[in-house]
Amino acid sequence: MADHGNSPMGHDGPVVHRRIPEGAEVRVAELYWDAFGRKLGPALNPPETAREFIAAHLHHDRGVAALIGGEVVGVAGYQLGGRALTGGGAGDVLSTYGTLRGLPRLMLLALLSRTPAAHELVMDGIAVSPAHRGRGIGSLLLTEVAALAAGHGCRRIRLDVIDVNPRARALYERHGFAAARTERTPYLRDLMGFSAVTTMYRPITVADSREER
Repeated sequence: MADHGNSPMGHDGPVVHRRIPEGAEVRVAELYWDAFGRKLGPALNPPETAREFIAAHLHHDRGVAALIGGEVVGVAGYQLGGRALTGGGAGDVLSTYGTLRGLPRLMLLALLSRTPAAHELVMDGIAVSPAHRGRGIGSLLLTEVAALAAGHGCRRIRLDVIDVNPRARALYERHGFAAARTERTPYLRDLMGFSAVTTMYRPITVADSREER
């Protein structure tokens, strides 16, 4: 149940926060890199630099976090109002990697960028600690994101899932997402490890609005 802040999920279970807690930037960067490092690696490697870059440019109010015992064990990032969980502009990339190495990285990042349509929230993905998978944390995060989208007047949630992540797609389908189109990207297989991206949508429902209250 959403309360515009924290959502208790039981005495021993996770607590969901509607923003990234201060001080958890490094932990969130680690989770994100563990989940998406294969895809983001060509643009942000080496891994240590990538994790530092992600942690330094997080937008705390564009993430939903699940905590157990005060530790972040899962995170869902989203785009809304022109801002996403993972920030950092062109100048930040060039400052971190240098001009010669930074320019091609900007081109790769542009390939992965997505812009929300009107009344649409775009999810950037869910990352759950390997030690806590299979405990329903991904479902809790999705439920909270849907309630948050309802509170912002969004009509639907959009996300993209790559062909080598069937587990994530199965989770999204269980939560009402339906595939709309698939873009074949064989040119990215060797570079980023996937060769197709499927766009999925989930409409915001009355139940989501009730969760928001």
